[in-house]
Amino acid sequence: MSLLQLLQQAQNGQGLSELAGKIGIDSAQAGELTALLAPVIGKATKTQAESGGLSGIIGALQGEDQAAMYDNPIEAVTDAGQAQGASFLNGILGNGGADNLAAQAAERTGIDLAQVSAFLPALAAMAQGGMQKTMPDAALNAMAPKPEGASGIMGLLGGLMGKSQAGAPDLSMLTSFLDADGDGSMVDDIMEKLQG
Repeated sequence: MSLLQLLQQAQNGQGLSELAGKIGIDSAQAGELTALLAPVIGKATKTQAESGGLSGIIGALQGEDQAAMYDNPIEAVTDAGQAQGASFLNGILGNGGADNLAAQAAERTGIDLAQVSAFLPALAAMAQGGMQKTMPDAALNAMAPKPEGASGIMGLLGGLMGKSQAGAPDLSMLTSFLDADGDGSMVDDIMEKLQG
């Protein structure tokens, strides 16, 4: 399952519509934004993990109370949910990255920037909650980097790239979300602009 599919399945398929209602956009707009943003969030998360930020990603996903943001998307629109989502986005996109992503999404969809800027961190909080629900703390702890020197780091990178090595943690649960929707010219174009 991809991150996009996970978000689409929230609350038996009603989660994004509920989120849309709280933001002030319709379900079709929410679907369009999610289809654009979820792959970018997934690819940015994978890129951050591969470039030495795996511990930060795992730390951001730990805490099983986060699943509430997925189970009840209204929680993701609260001040606490927005702050949590914004923190996650800053971790994977860098400071100002979320603003740039929101601006690009607004430009590509024609949806009001203020609404996109409210939707994006709430969606990120939902994504965090969905991944946490699927990967509880025990599973995340098993993926955490071990202080084993360079060989341990290479093992982690090998796991991220799909190459199993003896002693390397199994990251397949995480990468299955981050790989599925992370390719395509539009996603690559957005990522290039975010990084440039």
